[in-house]
Amino acid sequence: MSNNILTKQGLKKLKEELKDLKENGRKKVTERIKVAREFGDLKENSEYHEAKQEQGFMEGRILELEYLIKTSKVADSKGISDIISIGSSIVVNKDGQDMNFTIVGSTEADPSSGKISIDSPLGQAFINKKIGETCIVELPAGEVEYEIIKID
Repeated sequence: MSNNILTKQGLKKLKEELKDLKENGRKKVTERIKVAREFGDLKENSEYHEAKQEQGFMEGRILELEYLIKTSKVADSKGISDIISIGSSIVVNKDGQDMNFTIVGSTEADPSSGKISIDSPLGQAFINKKIGETCIVELPAGEVEYEIIKID
């Protein structure tokens, strides 16, 4: 994994997920394993094997979160407010329709909720733009033009 960039909110979310997995997730999966063991022969006990598999996935996620928290850089959101940077919430106009986006690191990206990765074609097109500028994004469906309306 390469060095990631996170917003302060993204780092907080990762820390909360890590805390929940360590404090609650581990207890739940340990209880599932304990109950599944009571069902008898472990070789043919699907509940036990599913619980152990869940435990493995959860421990992998815990390691991944610890690594991300340790190695990620937090974006300085105190940058120049009239230029789009990581952490900026923006309003853009596309074909007469206003759209809201937040520019985030790749770890936080969630396009369905408007969180666009800085590494995506859209994020790359928006970065370092100012209000009133137009950017053209080359997407698989063709070129799309966006006008920057507002930056927060």
